[in-house]
Amino acid sequence: MRFVLPPVRRPRHPLARILMAALGLAVLGVFMVFGLIALAVLVSVGAVMLLVRQWKIARVQRHRPRGAKPGSRQADAGQVLEGEYVVIRESRHAHTHH
Repeated sequence: MRFVLPPVRRPRHPLARILMAALGLAVLGVFMVFGLIALAVLVSVGAVMLLVRQWKIARVQRHRPRGAKPGSRQADAGQVLEGEYVVIRESRHAHTHH
């Protein structure tokens, strides 16, 4: 099923044309205002998320031992995950040497 709007006829009277143009500009203005509000909300939420992320990173770095670089054993002493694994399938190309 196809939805078809009836054809729009432009009014012949000059005052009606001016009023239709003003109505169109008003609707366009309302859409622009809503778009700017949506943009402001998105930018502010993004900024808050960035600030929270930076705050969390700074908090973790404050608890790191002095002189320890990120990724070093001293820095990651309490965050090591050890375990065993089993290779399920080896690739044929893994052992080929040219």
